[in-house]
Amino acid sequence: MERSGYQYGRILIVDDEESNVRLLERFLEQAGYRHIASTTDPQKTLTLFIEFQPDLILLDLHMPYLDGFEVMNQLRQIIPREIYLPILVLTADISPAVRQQALAGGANDFLTKPLDAIEVLLRIKNLLQTRFLHLQLQEQNHLLEEKVYERTQELEEARVEILKRLALAAEYRDDTTGQHTQRVGRTAALLASLLGLPQPEVSNIRRAAPLHDVGKIGIPDYLLLKPGKLTPEEFEMMKTHTIIGAKILGGGQVPLLKMAEEIALTHHERWDGLGYPRGLAGEAIPLVGRIVAVADVFDALIHVRPYKPAIPRDNAIREISLMSGLQFDPKVVQAFLTLAHSSEFSTAAEVQTDQVTNVEYWPQTLPLPGHAQQDGELLTTREHEVLQYIAEGFTSGEIARTLGISVGTAEDYIQHIFHKLNVFDRSQIVIRALELKLIRLTP
Repeated sequence: MERSGYQYGRILIVDDEESNVRLLERFLEQAGYRHIASTTDPQKTLTLFIEFQPDLILLDLHMPYLDGFEVMNQLRQIIPREIYLPILVLTADISPAVRQQALAGGANDFLTKPLDAIEVLLRIKNLLQTRFLHLQLQEQNHLLEEKVYERTQELEEARVEILKRLALAAEYRDDTTGQHTQRVGRTAALLASLLGLPQPEVSNIRRAAPLHDVGKIGIPDYLLLKPGKLTPEEFEMMKTHTIIGAKILGGGQVPLLKMAEEIALTHHERWDGLGYPRGLAGEAIPLVGRIVAVADVFDALIHVRPYKPAIPRDNAIREISLMSGLQFDPKVVQAFLTLAHSSEFSTAAEVQTDQVTNVEYWPQTLPLPGHAQQDGELLTTREHEVLQYIAEGFTSGEIARTLGISVGTAEDYIQHIFHKLNVFDRSQIVIRALELKLIRLTP
């Protein structure tokens, strides 16, 4: 606290007798108090309290128009319960009933008229010291809360980062770019959002889905990197990556890891019951597994894998549609088909996120393509900021540090932008932003 002693306390005097007010002011000034306000009109108490922000109130009980009990009732309406602001009652009525009523109304101590200077100053000093101790405790609690919050954010960022590294460790076994897992995560989150899942679940899917193939860590390289078709025996061994992944992620109590375990175990189950490892069918397959199944297969179809070439996006979309009700949940497929794949995944534009180094952007709100300008479909000011940093090649961690938010929150903003612009990855965000003139390249 900046105050070094009780003499710096701010004291408000409320008494309808001018002589009592002057007497108290004289006592206080002689004792070294510097911040004193007073009124003989109790109806002005509330206004004075708000303007002066006292540390202690000296309050007469018996006054015309508005007595001390009514004043305390007014103050109680605006002073938060957790705030200790002492009220020292001035009264010539020392009856037990009056004292009990005053204490119930919020009084902390009493001074009996006629006033004694020594008693007045001692009681004021004691109450102010208690007040300052409460303020110090509040400040310490606030600092502790800030430290706990910062530490929690650091732990959350560390957890998300560890999960990313774990996903990359598995992905680099058969995808040297390390991007498949992140694309699956973004696509899965888009599908979850379109299916109406709550935002916390969408965020968790965004972070958990990249771990779907973490079990590949336990699959031998000669299988994982084998070009061409696997033998039946090799395929049976490959299937075990779902069980291995669930074991790696299992046993925890954190919801994110529980979801990741569920995804790792069930993302190869089929709607018709012909999948693995347990042969689940229909809605017996967890929804997150059904969502990631579509996202995973689509991304695998349109990218080169050790065992297959990439196929055109239109063909991949058609393949997903044909497998609706067989391999995939029809509802998930329907959500998938609503995404504007052909335009958003166009390879005609060669802009890549890490190539956009000089960018200007406009934080105005623009309607999405083919949509009227409506609330809820527009980028917020913070989303425009995040868009700018994405275009400049910032990672999620760098965006978080720049904006003073957690990595998880930064990824949530990125996911919102993906959803609003109907795109799947960062390069497509830049393309769409350029098309909408949300950003532009500068020389």
